[in-house]
Amino acid sequence: MKVIIIGGGWAGCAAAITAIKAGGEVHIYERTDMLLGLGNVGGIMRNNGRFTASEEIIAMGGGELIDITDSLSRHKNIDFPGHKHAWLYDVNKIEPAVRELLINLGVNIHLESRITDVIMEEKKIKGIYIENKELVDGDVFIETTGSTGPMGNCLKYGNGCAMCVLRCPSFGPRVSLSARAGVEDFQGEREDGVLGAMSGSCKLAKDSLSEELVKKLDEEGVVVLKIPEEEINMEKLKAKVCQQYALKEYAENIILLDTGNAKLMTSYYPINKLRKLPGLEKAKYIDPYAGGKGNSIRYLSVAPRTDDMKINGIDNMFCAGEKSGLFVGHTEAIATGCLAGHNAIRYTLGMPLLILPASTAIGDIISYANHKILTKEGRQNRYTFAGGDYFNRMLSLGLYSTNKEDISRRVSKLNLNDVFSCKLI
Repeated sequence: MKVIIIGGGWAGCAAAITAIKAGGEVHIYERTDMLLGLGNVGGIMRNNGRFTASEEIIAMGGGELIDITDSLSRHKNIDFPGHKHAWLYDVNKIEPAVRELLINLGVNIHLESRITDVIMEEKKIKGIYIENKELVDGDVFIETTGSTGPMGNCLKYGNGCAMCVLRCPSFGPRVSLSARAGVEDFQGEREDGVLGAMSGSCKLAKDSLSEELVKKLDEEGVVVLKIPEEEINMEKLKAKVCQQYALKEYAENIILLDTGNAKLMTSYYPINKLRKLPGLEKAKYIDPYAGGKGNSIRYLSVAPRTDDMKINGIDNMFCAGEKSGLFVGHTEAIATGCLAGHNAIRYTLGMPLLILPASTAIGDIISYANHKILTKEGRQNRYTFAGGDYFNRMLSLGLYSTNKEDISRRVSKLNLNDVFSCKLI
């Protein structure tokens, strides 16, 4: 059974792992020259409810990517405003490790392969086109193209192309394959009715910071610098994609995290103002390069789906990551990707598709986000285990836990232990 995955971010990589473990022939088509996409500039894992979700993924048999981020973490169990027990992986080491894992598992990786269209037969996709030229066939397809870009969207809904890690000018724009197949996408919204949301963090070169700041980042993993009163801008928080960071502390302070680079927890900050702060007098942006002006715009392409991750209206196409909902974060992408990859193989075999129960955090967020996107209010929210509306829900339902044994037992009682490791073919 040939599984075609379009998009090589965290969701696509997770889908590839569970699909190949289930027995499929798996191909990833990624438009850039690297896997992981935003994972190359992210770095935050296990904070708040993401700890619970990570342990559920491990208990369900899909923990390979969690193991890699754990092994490459520069800091473990650190706290910063609004967040507890975070692990920060090294963004400069993560992609080669994930690529090696996929190659060793037998996943076929096709880089610099931008998929631009589909060919349909009734309600099924028969194949995909690479740059409108080469046709690739498959039995089942998983779209994990994300929801960011192309440049025109960042210009229309943001401050223009900020030259982020996705590099649309170099590798071409993202194309919504579900839309090409005739299915209308959802878009996330902001409170003022504007579509999309701005990415919530930047990267500074660590060696452009003062020795004192670098030393503190290396030793403690986090630095908090007070912003002058006259520079505080609470309105900026409303535009952020990462609502778990839309707290007043992030408007009143510059918060830096050590992910190999210095992760600046704000959508953008004018560099002339940034350099007035102690220790940042020579600060330099490395992602996005125009981090003094703006950031990428996300949540402009979300496919309607069922809770088994199948796209409505297409018989043989699944989705994961931001393509599957207004999700924020690597853990959320990995969780949805694991389910999509596993169900893709179930589909080819005519088996019932797996829907994770709401007594798991992963099953609940997949169902909850799917329900909320149908409402205007729901499209103004973002869904993450790490904070905001959904983490509050986790707390109220008793789904949040940092006890690994308890989480494993909960998964086992549902007969879901190692489900993502099952060979089906």
